[in-house]
Amino acid sequence: MPTGVHLRDARQQLFDAAERVLLRDGPNGLTSRAVTDEAGCAKGVLHRHFADFDAFLADLVLDRAAQLELQAGALRESVGAGTVADNLTEALTTLFGPIPVAIIPLITFRDELRARLRQARPGGGIAILAEATAAISAYLADERELGRLAADADIDSLTLSLVGGGHLAFADRDRERDRERDRDPGPPTTDVVGKLVTAVIADAVQRRPA
Repeated sequence: MPTGVHLRDARQQLFDAAERVLLRDGPNGLTSRAVTDEAGCAKGVLHRHFADFDAFLADLVLDRAAQLELQAGALRESVGAGTVADNLTEALTTLFGPIPVAIIPLITFRDELRARLRQARPGGGIAILAEATAAISAYLADERELGRLAADADIDSLTLSLVGGGHLAFADRDRERDRERDRDPGPPTTDVVGKLVTAVIADAVQRRPA
C-alpha cells in the first residue's frame, strides 16, 4: 500500500475503514493491517493517532456508542406520540443496526478492549449494549409516567427482555454458515421485530389505565 497517502480527518477515515472490515470479515479479520489497507494508508498512520490497536478500537467503540446516544434522543422525543410498540420497534431497528451488532462480538472477542472500555466508562464494558439499555429504560419509564404503560410495570425486566431479544434477533448467529453458502439472511423484518416488542410489552400495555 502507498506510504505517502495523506488522510484528511484520519481518525474518522480509519474508523470508517474498520467498520467496513468488521462487516465484511468479522472480528477475527479486524487487524491494524487490515484497517490501514482498507483506508489506503501506511500502517504507521494509525499509530500516529493511537497508542496501539486496542486504543484505536476503544475509541471506535466509544465514538459509535456516542452516535447511538444521539439516536436514543429521538426515542425520548417520541414519548407520548404514536404507539409504544411502534416507537420501540423503530428504536430496536436503529440501535441494533449492522455496525452496533458487529461491534458487540468484537468487544466480546478482545479482553483488552473490554478492560479499556471499563476504564473509560465504569460499568460500561459492553458500551453498545449499555447505550441501548439506557435508551430503552428511559423511554419506558417516561411512557409509564404518562400512563401509557401500567403504573406497576417492571421497567428493568421489560428493558432486559427488549434489549436481549432485540440483540438476539439482529445478531445473526449463523452468519458464518450463511456466508459459506453465499447467502445473507439480512436483518429481521420490521414485522418480526414488532411481534417481539408486542409480546414483551403486551401485559404492561393491557393493564394501563383506561
